[in-house]
Amino acid sequence: MELRLGDIVELRKMHPCGSNRWEVLRTGMDFRLKCLGCGRLILIPRSKLERSLKKVIGQPGA
Repeated sequence: MELRLGDIVELRKMHPCGSNRWEVLRTGMDFRLKCLGCGRLILIPRSKLERSLKKVIGQPGA
């Protein structure tokens, strides 16, 4: 899986705010994601993100 900073990803489960789109803020063994609905920041392990990833939308505006 190749994700870059700034990529927008769609996860399988909805966030409680109703959005399922997230922006990648940090990569590595853990990913820091920002919810595009409410702005909540989460830190998620790579293995869990790979399982819950639905699709990579790409860079905003690209």
